[in-house]
Amino acid sequence: MAVWHAFYYYGEKRFCYLWVHRKTGQPYLGIVEGSSVHHPDLIQEKRARMKILLIDPVKDIPLRKLNDILRQAIALARQ
Repeated sequence: MAVWHAFYYYGEKRFCYLWVHRKTGQPYLGIVEGSSVHHPDLIQEKRARMKILLIDPVKDIPLRKLNDILRQAIALARQ
């Protein structure tokens, strides 16, 4: 299995990234300043700053949920 990841920036700040969870094998979206984003589906795990949103690869991407999380993260990045 190939491992890949991509960081995305908002302005000059690292904003989010795509990765594959090492234990579950599920893809996820990691939010760099996730500790300040409040959404029930974000998972902190052992990370200090980042939270992740697991994506089920056999289901449609939850666009409303994703938009809500990204809007919060963008608002924080603008500060």
